[in-house]
Formats: sequence, structure tokens, C-alpha cells
Amino acid sequence: MLRQVEGSKAVADTVAACRPQVICAYPISPQTHIVEGLSQLVKNGSLDGCEFINVESEFAAMSVAIGASATGARTYTATASQGLLYMVEAVYNASGLGLPIVMTVANRAIGAPINIWNDHSDSMSQRDSGWIQLYAETNQEAADLHVQAFKIAEDLSLPVMVCMDGFILTHAYERVDVPERSQVDKFLPPFVPRQVLDPNNPVSIGAMVGPEAFTEVKYMAHMKNQLALEVIPKVARDFQKAFGRSSGGLVRGYKLDGADTVVIALGSILGTIKDVVDEMVAADIAIGVIGIIAFRPFPTDVVRTALSHAKRVIVLEKAFQVGIGGIVIENVRASLRGSSTKDYTVIAGLGGRPITKDSLRQYLNRACVDGVEDLTFLDLDQELADSEILREVW
Repeated sequence: MLRQVEGSKAVADTVAACRPQVICAYPISPQTHIVEGLSQLVKNGSLDGCEFINVESEFAAMSVAIGASATGARTYTATASQGLLYMVEAVYNASGLGLPIVMTVANRAIGAPINIWNDHSDSMSQRDSGWIQLYAETNQEAADLHVQAFKIAEDLSLPVMVCMDGFILTHAYERVDVPERSQVDKFLPPFVPRQVLDPNNPVSIGAMVGPEAFTEVKYMAHMKNQLALEVIPKVARDFQKAFGRSSGGLVRGYKLDGADTVVIALGSILGTIKDVVDEMVAADIAIGVIGIIAFRPFPTDVVRTALSHAKRVIVLEKAFQVGIGGIVIENVRASLRGSSTKDYTVIAGLGGRPITKDSLRQYLNRACVDGVEDLTFLDLDQELADSEILREVW
């Protein structure tokens, strides 16, 4: 149903349409409205057959999700920022056990200093946790990705993170075609777990593995994760047939035909990038965009094909590795291996700093003629930063 609705409410209603049987909730901005919305649906009976569990921490939320999923329940939770870090031990356990939990990460910066606004440092910190990671550009895609996430998770018996930009998407009111439960029922079959803890048929899961087999276990987890590169686009195609709109998949290209320069990014910033690219193309600059939807597993071959004619690649990132530089760029370079394509990284939007069209346009115009450094911090107050570094060092 097409509605003018807050992003969090659209996600809550979509998750409810997927008929989760257990929801584990601990509030942390900016994901709180999602679980609040779900709690109201459970309380008023709109979402029946679901146990809504208020827990005492994010670690408890993921721990309860693991227990619920292991007993065969379709399970959901949500978190952000420090909350995701608090549940990290259990996050790794969920993927290691092969449990198809779906979790929304309402992306928010990690302190210190404390910051409640949006960047991607929280989910990027968990890129090696074994979870599939999907990034939404719009609230429509955020809603649609949750339906697909349950299907992907249950087809592969792997957990899935749906990442949506905190406040920029979670608190924005937009027109969203919220999936109806009748539609979702036809697309998403009842959950049939691969493994179940049953008192009548006792087994152990998650037992200790010694050095003699640990490498093999990790290798199998890697190969299982790689299967998602086939499952994710198939689920996206099936979703398009069922719902009549294209959403999800591995990547999405924009104005790539004849593009010498390609900008790569994840999440809601893609909208601003596309607006600037439209203006630059109108000025006869050959530039296009690739939006990464599935960051884990990384679609190396698909990105390589999309970049086959590019002379330069610019990766805009809303997180970075202190002491090294960009995160996404390292994955993109795997796609560029053996090519002569130049690559540049621009770090932008940290801690919610606005990424303006003007700043982005100025940077891209310089980058298109190779007039930028390999690593740039957009709108950095260089004089202030340098003077403070000198004060602290000396």
C-alpha cells in the first residue's frame, strides 16, 4: 500500500508482514522507532503469533535471537552504533552457527567522541563477522530489502543485516509502497529451519572445534557466504516479479554507458551523487555511478564487469580505517586487479556532517581530471586539524 510514512514505520510494518515469531528489542537511537512500532503491532494484536521480548542490553538481544532462531523461530532484532558493538560476541556466534536472523542496523557513528548522527562506521566494523550485509538507498528499498532479507537468510541459513542510514532514512517521511502481508505470504514461505534444538531429539550446536578442524569450518563458512552472490540477485528478480518493482540485488548502475569516471558509494548518499552526476553529464562530462547494495559478500566480478571501461574510479565512503584509509576502496581494488584504472577515495559525511552538492561537485570536477589526492577528507578544516595535532604532539 502506497503511504506517506516514516522510514522506521515502513520497516516495522514490513517486518511485521514477514510474520516473525520472536522479536528481541533494546532501544538505541536511531533504530528505536522500528522496534517501538513492532511492539505496538504485537500489543494490539495486529502481529499475532509473535513473542516480543524486552531485553536488558544489545548483547542480550542478540543472545535471545540466537536462542529463538536455534529453536526454529523466525527471528528479528535491530540496533545501531555502540549497541552493535556491545552485541559483537553474539553477532559472530549467530553467523558461526548458521542462524537465519534478520537485523536492521540503523547506521550511526561510533564514539568517542560520542555522536548520534549517521555514518557507516558501525556496520563496517562488522564486515568480517560472516553476516550478509545489504545497504538501502531509499526508504522504499529499505522496506523491500527486509522482505528479501528473510528469504535470503532462510534459503542460505545465514544471518542478514539490512543497513539503512540513521535519521536520514529512519526518521524521514516519504512515499513508500509498504508490502502487504498477503503479498509477502505469497513470496516468503513459512520458515523451515535447517537445524532445531528440540528436547525430544537432543543435539548440540556450537560445540568447541579444535585446531584440527577450525580452518575447514571457516572455509565452509566462506564458501557458504559466497553462495549469496547467486541467491541475492535471484531473490531480487523474484521480488520484482511478485511486487512489480526493481529492488535489491548486488549493485545498481546509473549512467554508466560511456562513463570514463565512475563514482561508487553505499546508502542514501547515492541520491545526492546522482543529482550531481546528472548536472555533470548535462555539461558533457562522462561520469556514472555504481551503488553497492550487497557489501558482504562483496560482488567482485560484477563490479569488475561494470568498471571494465572506466578510466578512473572514485569511492565515496562514510567510514574509514584509522591508520590506513578507505574500507570500500580495498574491496573495489580487488575488482580492478590487473587493470590500469586509477582509483581515488573520498571520506565524507562522518558523524552526520552534511555532504552538499556544491562540495561534491567541486571534488568530482577535480577528480575527473585527476586533480585530487589518493585519499581526501571532504570539507576537512585542514588548518584547524593541523594546529590541534601540533599542539598535542609538541
